[in-house]
Amino acid sequence: MKILVTGGAGFIGSNFVHHVLKENLADRIVVVDKLTYAGNLGNLEKALQNDRVSFIRMDIADPAIVDAVNGCDAVVHFAAESHVDRSIEDATPFVRTNIEGTWRLVEACRGRVARFVHVSTDEVYGSLGPAGRSTESSPLLPTSPYAASKAASDLMVLSAVRTHRFPAVITRCTNNYGPFQFPEKFIPLMIAQAMADEPLPVYGDGKNIRDWIHVSDHCRALALVLREGKEGEVYNIGGDCELENIEVVRSILRTLGRSENLLRFVADRPAHDRRYALDCTKINNAMGWRPVKKFSEGLTETIHWYYENRSWLEETRSGEYRNYFERHYSRREEALSSLNALKGHSITPTI
Repeated sequence: MKILVTGGAGFIGSNFVHHVLKENLADRIVVVDKLTYAGNLGNLEKALQNDRVSFIRMDIADPAIVDAVNGCDAVVHFAAESHVDRSIEDATPFVRTNIEGTWRLVEACRGRVARFVHVSTDEVYGSLGPAGRSTESSPLLPTSPYAASKAASDLMVLSAVRTHRFPAVITRCTNNYGPFQFPEKFIPLMIAQAMADEPLPVYGDGKNIRDWIHVSDHCRALALVLREGKEGEVYNIGGDCELENIEVVRSILRTLGRSENLLRFVADRPAHDRRYALDCTKINNAMGWRPVKKFSEGLTETIHWYYENRSWLEETRSGEYRNYFERHYSRREEALSSLNALKGHSITPTI
């Protein structure tokens, strides 16, 4: 089998490529990536030494994507703009890549591939209250421009299934963590700040809840869906590990032996979803998949990976990233300090 992996130089995509090679799940892998700020060929250094793997630098919204698709049996579609804060700042790249890019990719794949796995997110379901979990039939109620663009791409894929009998399946996963994750995301951001003895910026009161899954468990699930998923179906993939953001930060500080004095509560993200959680009964029953990596073990391994790959981390945290960090965290801290001064007393941020 020859697989095309879009966004394969990103975090989850590169981990999936390594998983496919390790488990010998394909004869050939073609990686397509635009290499934006979050794409890094260093993530694929070992994989590209294998003659079964080839790389094409390309934007999936380019009509020439059809040339990359030709000869492939299956596509696993990771390529996406994925950071909520960046989508709030400017949604334009999210519309182009997540919606237009997915549409062009689907059009290129029609009549050419036997399987299309569209990798989506739990954020399309929107925020939950303190109880309950989203199922595959839950309504799509995205909050951020990022989540809205992913919901739109999901619907684009499903429309192709219904209209053209396109052989696609959709997966929606909870928050991933693990090696190669770009440090704008929550866990690597906190690890990097703690390692540098710099303040750890926590939005609002830190009590937003996310369900965490190690990227290796996600990749196992995707491999199963690639082989066994039923055409036109959606499969939730979750870690069954709901934690408040502040709990995760404190675990990182403890593991690295850093003081909680490094904690900094900063002004919250607009319309910050309070809680995500998925009901994964469907994939559990249909394919026997369950997460196996315990969060405490996975977090320790992840911290160790970033410590051992400090040169990779420092390179990704240089240049444009520093400007981004200043815009989204340092200025938020300054804004909150000013608000406290105006009120004449210290406050605890709430949502």
